[in-house]
Amino acid sequence: MAEILPSILSPRDLQGLSMPQLEQLAGEMRRALCEVATSRTAHFASNLGVVELCLALHRAFDFSRDRLIWDTGHQIYPHKLITGRFASFGTIRTRGGLMGYPNPEESPYDLFMTGHAGCSISTALGLASGDDLRGEGDRHSVAVIGDGALPSGIVFEALNNAGFLKKRLLVILNDNKMSICPRVGGLAEYLDTIRTNPWYRGIKHHTGELIKGMPMVGESVERMLVNVKDSIKTTLHGGALFEALGVRYFGPVEGHSLPNLIRYLELVKDEEGPILLHVLTEKGHGFKPAEADPVFFHTPAPFECDDDDCIVSIKKSSTRAYTDVASAAIGAALRRDPRVTVMTAAMCQGNKLEPVREEFADRFFDVGICESHAVAFAAGQAKAGCRPIVDIYSTFLQRSFDQIFQEVCLQNLPVVFMMDRAGLTGPDGPTHHGSFDLGYMRLFPNMVVLAPGDEHDLPAMLDWALAHDGPVAIRYPKAAVERHEGTRSPIELGRSETLAEGSDGLVIACGTLLGEALKAAAELRGEGLEVAVVNARFVKPLDAGLLERIEAAPWTVTVEENALPTGFGSGVLEAVNDAAVEAGPIVRLGLPDRFVEHGERAELLSSLGIDAAGIAATCRRLAGREPRRGRAAEHVIVDR
Repeated sequence: MAEILPSILSPRDLQGLSMPQLEQLAGEMRRALCEVATSRTAHFASNLGVVELCLALHRAFDFSRDRLIWDTGHQIYPHKLITGRFASFGTIRTRGGLMGYPNPEESPYDLFMTGHAGCSISTALGLASGDDLRGEGDRHSVAVIGDGALPSGIVFEALNNAGFLKKRLLVILNDNKMSICPRVGGLAEYLDTIRTNPWYRGIKHHTGELIKGMPMVGESVERMLVNVKDSIKTTLHGGALFEALGVRYFGPVEGHSLPNLIRYLELVKDEEGPILLHVLTEKGHGFKPAEADPVFFHTPAPFECDDDDCIVSIKKSSTRAYTDVASAAIGAALRRDPRVTVMTAAMCQGNKLEPVREEFADRFFDVGICESHAVAFAAGQAKAGCRPIVDIYSTFLQRSFDQIFQEVCLQNLPVVFMMDRAGLTGPDGPTHHGSFDLGYMRLFPNMVVLAPGDEHDLPAMLDWALAHDGPVAIRYPKAAVERHEGTRSPIELGRSETLAEGSDGLVIACGTLLGEALKAAAELRGEGLEVAVVNARFVKPLDAGLLERIEAAPWTVTVEENALPTGFGSGVLEAVNDAAVEAGPIVRLGLPDRFVEHGERAELLSSLGIDAAGIAATCRRLAGREPRRGRAAEHVIVDR
């Protein structure tokens, strides 16, 4: 039973706690994290690793006035626990409850809704600059960034600018040797060298003993000793990279010692100019199973454990997901064709590519959290004669928009984009929903865009894409697979397939909402309303034959798990307009022009009217079987 945590209503309440009480509080916070993780899938190991860092930051700074940005905000849980949200913490990642990422609508202590990696230093530097311009230069600006996010290009753009501007900025490098999976790349090796430098370990010990041996030491003397130690160490090895950019380097510092962390933060917080404090933490710290396997416990399935932190059971799902189908198809493609390669951006586990990595180590490339580089790298491979597959979540692929345009589409290179997590990602919420890929992919000349309707379509589409001489994008959701029976058509460029016939109306389903459309049609058929259902398959080029069907239908409904502006339905309206088709009413169902909240995918589909019940209700209204009401304002109706 928590004793201290319920009394922490704001970070100010930390100030009166003794060091033993703070350490007890850290244990209570970890137990609160475990309670959530036993009931639902949640970010876990990363949050266990920053408990002491969170407490030390809020003890050393006043973030009701100072500025704090958590990069890749899934490690925000401890911060939420001590910023007035403990009472509602059990609702995290449920619809209507706390968000699993920073959310300014929840608390003034959350400044940005951060779900993508690497931007914290830029925004913190912007805050420092803006505060200076507004005469509030006494505010501190702090960015906490992980070592996995550090290689992101924008990080070095920000550090370079910070070294030039000389604003007071504190960057906390939370180094746990991990991103979601173990970090990769030359920078990871550089950080490992700093961690293991025996000279550093020696001077760390001797300087610490020197300070301990001076009981009356003043803050200025302690700061002088620390600066001397870090200056010598930086000269010999550690931190030279950051110093070269004009950012003073301190550390490495043990990240699970509260007294040590607080002392270092107090020492560096009033230093002038940009500072990088290198903090060494352990992902999963304080929970033995997560310490042993931080990759699995990044976002584990709900589990039960005993009082000794031994896992009793893990509530794993036996349901196959589209990600499983995509991974298997990628593996089969690599076996079949030695030209095929695959790359991901620090998401090997999320994309379920571990078997591919093990079997094809020479053709598997994890580039770290560097999506722009991944796409340009793939373009180079394609130019050299390879057939690269870029396997990246839809929401993260947005970061490489310019490279998709410039390096791939402009050159018309055969790069295949496998866009995982397209559509609604459930409890991850608006930072992670893949809402926009149809809009930004179908803009580009030379790009072909596909959306599989079920498990049957996905491998066939990948095989087709790898044989196509040009860029191809394939989107699929974070959802359990479905397979629709019957005779299925082969994948042909710009060709749809009809899975249900009917003359009373037409539903064109884009992607895996096909199953919801078929359920709606079956329900309507029982009511005497015969509705045709088409599996669009191709978003671009659109099947020209669909225009004839739209012209013949009394009304048409398009269904997509994508933002309505510039989405599939918009493409249909454009084609109808360009061909001057005399069509009946056309209703687009999809994601509205707003950011969709977090919640279970089924809950969100229902709330947006794009599940079977919502599709059926729209069809009834168009057929004159039901009065026009509900969410029609979010849909676009065109009467011709």
